[in-house]
Amino acid sequence: MPKTRTKSVALRLLFSTLLIGLFCFAGASASDAEARTRAGLQALYDFSAGSGRWIQDRSGAGQALNLHISKPAAVRWSKNSLQIQKPTQIRSVQPAHQLSGAIRRSGEITVEAWIAPANVEQKGPARIVTLSQNSTERNFTLGQEADKYDFRLRTLNTSNNVSPSLSTEKEQTSTRLTHVVYTRNRAGLARLYLDGKKAAEKTIAGAVYNWNGQFRLALGNEFGADRAWLGTYHLVAVYARALLPKEVETHYQAGPDAKTPEPSLAAASPSPNAKLFTDKIAPLLAEHCLECHDAGTRKGKLDLSRRDAAFVGSSSGKVIVPGNAAESYLLESVITGEMPKDREPLSAVEQAWIQEWIDGGASWPIKVIDPAVFIHGGNIGESWTRRLTVSEYIESVRSAVDVDIAGEARALLPPDLRADGFSNTAYNLNVDFQHVNAYAQLAEKIVAKMDVEKFAKRFSKNRRLTDDSMRGLIGKMGKWILRGPLKSHEVTLYRGLSTTAAAAGGDFKEAVSLIINAMLQSPRFLYRIENQRGDGTRWPVTEHELASRISYILWGAPPDQFLLKAAESGALFSDSGLDEQIARMLRDPRAIRRSKDFIAQWLHFDRLNNLQPNAEKFPNWEHQLAIDMRQETLAYFEDIVWKQKRPLHNLFDAQFTYATPKLAAHYNLPAIEKEIPLARYHLSKQPGRGGLLTHGSVLTVGGDEASMVSRGLFILHDLLRGVVKDPPPCVDTTPVPSRPGLTQRAIAEQRIANVQCGGCHGKFEPLAFGLEKFDGIGVYRETDEHGNKLRDDGEILFPGAAKTATYNSSEQLMQILADSERLRESLTWKLTQFAIGRPLVFADSEEVDKIHQKAQKNGGTYQSLITEIVKSEFVQTTLTETN
Repeated sequence: MPKTRTKSVALRLLFSTLLIGLFCFAGASASDAEARTRAGLQALYDFSAGSGRWIQDRSGAGQALNLHISKPAAVRWSKNSLQIQKPTQIRSVQPAHQLSGAIRRSGEITVEAWIAPANVEQKGPARIVTLSQNSTERNFTLGQEADKYDFRLRTLNTSNNVSPSLSTEKEQTSTRLTHVVYTRNRAGLARLYLDGKKAAEKTIAGAVYNWNGQFRLALGNEFGADRAWLGTYHLVAVYARALLPKEVETHYQAGPDAKTPEPSLAAASPSPNAKLFTDKIAPLLAEHCLECHDAGTRKGKLDLSRRDAAFVGSSSGKVIVPGNAAESYLLESVITGEMPKDREPLSAVEQAWIQEWIDGGASWPIKVIDPAVFIHGGNIGESWTRRLTVSEYIESVRSAVDVDIAGEARALLPPDLRADGFSNTAYNLNVDFQHVNAYAQLAEKIVAKMDVEKFAKRFSKNRRLTDDSMRGLIGKMGKWILRGPLKSHEVTLYRGLSTTAAAAGGDFKEAVSLIINAMLQSPRFLYRIENQRGDGTRWPVTEHELASRISYILWGAPPDQFLLKAAESGALFSDSGLDEQIARMLRDPRAIRRSKDFIAQWLHFDRLNNLQPNAEKFPNWEHQLAIDMRQETLAYFEDIVWKQKRPLHNLFDAQFTYATPKLAAHYNLPAIEKEIPLARYHLSKQPGRGGLLTHGSVLTVGGDEASMVSRGLFILHDLLRGVVKDPPPCVDTTPVPSRPGLTQRAIAEQRIANVQCGGCHGKFEPLAFGLEKFDGIGVYRETDEHGNKLRDDGEILFPGAAKTATYNSSEQLMQILADSERLRESLTWKLTQFAIGRPLVFADSEEVDKIHQKAQKNGGTYQSLITEIVKSEFVQTTLTETN
């Protein structure tokens, strides 16, 4: 939430030089320079110019929306006020594009005015502030109706004349200076405040994306000059958000002359030295230093992952002397090339960063440097404009036009490639000529499968090819297919297709077929496009953007009519309305399918499609086993997550599994009396087996030799978000096969004991020691093919931890993993990354932690976690680009 800066309020006397004489009120002293809030401010008039035909917009929000006074003789300027003595027009010369767009995007509004009416008999309502075209067409109007204040706001649910309005009770206006504030949030809750106190409240439902961006802002009259208001203005402000009740009260207490902070002072920012640390130094340490100097390795007894430990220094003494880079061994070691050892030296630029940081005081604002948080840098822009994945495209077509195109789409479209652990990563969803050609062919096939006339009847029963008829159909049909309202120029473009069809002698069906075909190839259909223009700050997403974000996260599909209705009515922006929709959508089978997409991508199940173990070593292998292994994990996941609704970490220690008869025989599970295609097995009496890591779908990641390297790296990277660097180019990474007297574990222990290799291999290979009794295709045994006795005991070091955890069996390893806070945090990070479609960075860590803490309090289930993700800033807001 935006932060307001308030100071102590003193009583002082204000003398009105206009109509109202002497009065007292609670106000701010001249030193209270920042009692008002700036967050969301779009227009501000404090009437400090003192003369002339122009009223300056002092909001600082983009291009100033200055107002012109048509009859200067009708007004009287005083210090910080303007009195309208006779009817005149005060209006913006240009349309209020920016103002309308900001409110249309945020879905929220505040109109604030310090005013003193000339009398209590003005009607019309008499226009105090209006964003309109005439007396019947407006986006909003604050007016005076005799002894009441009235506010009218245009939404999808109001009439053309913007009814119902929100009014105060009778006898609420007077000629004294009054603070009048109207607020309306995205859930539709509208309030009118008088002198800091709530005077009226009503729900004005409906989205505001139907606002007209061509309307202009005006004070004191309507554009037809027939709704004149007389009185004195001291301040008028318009915000693209609903001020909180406390903020309204603060503004009242501050008074009409309180200053609004300058844009540069609107939000506190970290010190330059602290920002240098988070943007440059922490990523640099994570990349180049923590390989040897983290809490677990502490080479030379130096830990550079934590502030306190780093400033204590190493066995040689202090390495960082704040304010004195010349005396800091850290800088000396990187300049001389001593560190990083056996790696590329730091560049001159990187060395300069370290020097600047230390000389500037060596600020260290974070608790721990987690390399996983900095692996993608400190801060990157949000990536919401992304192509639909193949599965999302298939589901979007089915949802939009009720056509199953799965077979054709998977045959024609290139498969989505995995990047950063998932195949829905935005930066990797490119489009090439093969995509373009495939989308064109698929659009033809989709339209051919449709009953076009029946589909068109959902949006209009009119079959005429006239301009009005077709534009109405295109607008409604396009809004559904393209997941949001069409702009006028888009309607015109699609209308051109029907005109072309009619000119060539085509009928209604042919015209509509052409339009649907074009829409299915439109970037708005193939991509999840959002308007991210704003003022460079974080803004709420629009109604349709939010609905699409939620539906693609929960379903991998576009919004249905219920979700769209909730968004457009504003219900989606209230806590109860959002919770209701999330709960409803999680009951839909599409939510289960989407969650299975997550685990399939996370565990890289596409790898199983090409799994070909050595036929000599595994003569009984057949590809159907790979298919069955996939089924096992998905059924197991569905049981824990959806049937039992257990915490996600129970995936690692649950004592049951699912198996086909073929897979059960492969695992040496006991046969059941009646053959079931996919039977549930209790594993309490099965040695070693139990939990996700003992599934063949996971164990096969180790290859034919059940490599400790491959399995250990999988656990480190994909389960624990650990980071290790690639080996130097000179190192031979060819897998070493087992032989009599030498197991894979023994080979791993040799690497760990090697001074050149142990620093890295000791971080991940022991993670796989507990799985040594499972061979390369997931079969449990006590000895390997050479007769070597196998073990499943060991100790592991979790990323960032200083002490190891010891286990005596694979069962204990599974329990340690399930109980690990690092694993639980990783589940949150992985699901969040999948949901928003991009890697997470340091700038995201605070919000991810909020998601994690809330989800854990609610049981740590998939449902609680995905709910908190949907309710987070990642989904509810976007970091806008400057207009």
